Amino acid sequence: MKEIKGLYVILVAMFFVNLTNMTLFNNEWNGIAMWLNTVLFVAGTAYFLLSKDAIKKNK
Repeated sequence: MKEIKGLYVILVAMFFVNLTNMTLFNNEWNGIAMWLNTVLFVAGTAYFLLSKDAIKKNK
């Protein structure tokens, strides 16, 4: 269950970046928002792969 919560936090962070870009910055910082979303996506993928390996080792 811990892995699901971690991935959910990363997903919420991605939505928060998009929402902040649209509401506060009027879509003026699209490049920075896209870069941040890419970094969060890569971090989420790495987290998923590391937790998947940890689960396999415990079995």
